[in-house]
Amino acid sequence: MLGLIATWILVLALVLGVGWRSGKTLLEDSTHTHLRYEAQLIADDLTHQIENRLAALQRLAGRLESRRRPDEPRLADELRYNDALIEWFDGLFVTDVGGKIKAAWPNHRRLEGVTIGDREYFRDVRSFRRPRVSGAIIGRVSGDPEVVFVAPRLGPQGRFEGLVGGIVKLHGGGFFDRLSRLRLGREGFAAVMTADGTFLYHPDRERILAPVPGPAVNASLNRALLGWEGESRGPLLSGQMAYQAYRQIWPAGWIVGVALPDEQLLSPLRDLLGRLQRDVLLLAIGLLPLVGWLLWLTLRPLLHLEAQIEEVGRRRRARVSLNTRMHELHQVAETFNRVEVERSRALARLEDRQAFLDAILASSPAGMFVTDTRGDITYMNPALADLVGISEAERRQGEWMRYIHRDDRQAALDLWHFSMSSGEDFLQQYRFHRRGGELLWLEVHARRVAIGERGIGFVGTVKDITQRHEEEALRQWEAEHDPLTGLLNRRGFERRLEEALADWRKTGTPSSLILFDLDHFKPINDEGGHALGDEMLRRIAQVVAWEVRRNDHVARQGGDEFAVLLPSCTSDQADKVAQALVRLVGEIGVMHQGREFRVTLSLGLTSFLEGDQRIATVIERADTASYRAKRMGRNRIVASYDAP
Repeated sequence: MLGLIATWILVLALVLGVGWRSGKTLLEDSTHTHLRYEAQLIADDLTHQIENRLAALQRLAGRLESRRRPDEPRLADELRYNDALIEWFDGLFVTDVGGKIKAAWPNHRRLEGVTIGDREYFRDVRSFRRPRVSGAIIGRVSGDPEVVFVAPRLGPQGRFEGLVGGIVKLHGGGFFDRLSRLRLGREGFAAVMTADGTFLYHPDRERILAPVPGPAVNASLNRALLGWEGESRGPLLSGQMAYQAYRQIWPAGWIVGVALPDEQLLSPLRDLLGRLQRDVLLLAIGLLPLVGWLLWLTLRPLLHLEAQIEEVGRRRRARVSLNTRMHELHQVAETFNRVEVERSRALARLEDRQAFLDAILASSPAGMFVTDTRGDITYMNPALADLVGISEAERRQGEWMRYIHRDDRQAALDLWHFSMSSGEDFLQQYRFHRRGGELLWLEVHARRVAIGERGIGFVGTVKDITQRHEEEALRQWEAEHDPLTGLLNRRGFERRLEEALADWRKTGTPSSLILFDLDHFKPINDEGGHALGDEMLRRIAQVVAWEVRRNDHVARQGGDEFAVLLPSCTSDQADKVAQALVRLVGEIGVMHQGREFRVTLSLGLTSFLEGDQRIATVIERADTASYRAKRMGRNRIVASYDAP
């Protein structure tokens, strides 16, 4: 019963609410139409007045310029002759090219000699040679708020020779008389603003020359200042809400606004709805018992339908059946039974498909995973779980990310987040610490899964590429290293020399280059065989590698030729390293049939020089120094720090 009462009250409230909304909508539409008409009428009238005044000033300027070089008395006479313009203006004046008033009427003694060359409207007319209406200003002589209508005086070839102006006072002038007589109900009014946001006319004279409120107070008014025309509802300066209409007065850059307060518009509607509410409430109280009894009789079969639907949901029965004369309820029951059959079939198909997919994923040898739209892993097949060795709890809590190698983690996470936000494929190789400490190289490829345009997650595969990566690393190492000594070969050394030269040219980082070959090495091969020669080369490679820094690069160029690149090394430091190499290599010996064989070095030393553009230049300089050392008697160092 409480539900019935609440429903009845809700219906009554809905009826009254719809009545209020409909009445308010009709009133708003009619008010907008009325305000639109009034605003357009005022705008058209003011536009006509402005255009007439500007045209009259242009004609006056033309008559003045028809006389070549009129003197000041003649200008004053011409203004008096056009005394009829005083019906439109509170004063007339003529200026010279610099903005000095040469003649005025009727207050000629007070205005003559006043300079207005600094006024914005004067500069604008002088620049563009066209009539205009000034913004709201304070008169320099009268001290009153006013606007000025001006037209240019143009001489031969359109040369600017001054302007003709008409003054319209904002207090006590006749320009806005029609607005002061306008009546829009008890509290409606019209106002005129300039495009720069200053009141020209307002029923409250204290508002004249005051700035209009900002967008936070009245957004529609500020849109109108930018050229918008239309109707809206917004607050007045008093804070009272009102319906408003705005129209542009384009010739002057003004805006006319017409406003009608809400209270004045909606007060009659509130009174009417108040009376209706009282009458309808009395009627509803009288009809409530009868409506309640009829409603109970009508809805009793629905209680049976509700109970049967609940039993179907709990799988206690397969369908619903009703014993009622209401054809509509029979249709509802039949529709429900049909939908239930289709739902059961769909659930069965989904269960079959889910079981099929689970079997495929579980038996797949490839690692596979599924994520939601946030990137959290919701499924991981057994192959992937065995590969990475993380628990389900770590998977669900996102702890698996900490097993990514720290040098690869941030790049992988950045790309993963980008794929989540953009929907693009995720393809990345990174190192992963398997539980137990084993380091794997994994290749992860994930793709967005979408239904139509809606993404529902990502599905991805994970490959163990550790062996492939190690093989690639080995091939890369073999491509740049000498198999006998383990040092860099010529290809690997020249690549590092190119990088060092690029650093030198870019940042000025000094580097030194040592080239040397072995003196007396041929007898070792000839008498001891290649095995003895290879042993000597390996020992020399070990000694040189131990002597230089870890970031230095040592290479066997081929045969008995060696090279050492010393990055970030000055010539003095390089000379010390070269001396140490000559001394240490000279101490190495190999034995064959009771005879000891030793070698010495013919060593060339150079550094990067200003003007070095190619590594061939640097290599040639060091190679030349090495040959000079050999010609000078071997077992010595020759440095070359001059360009050839």
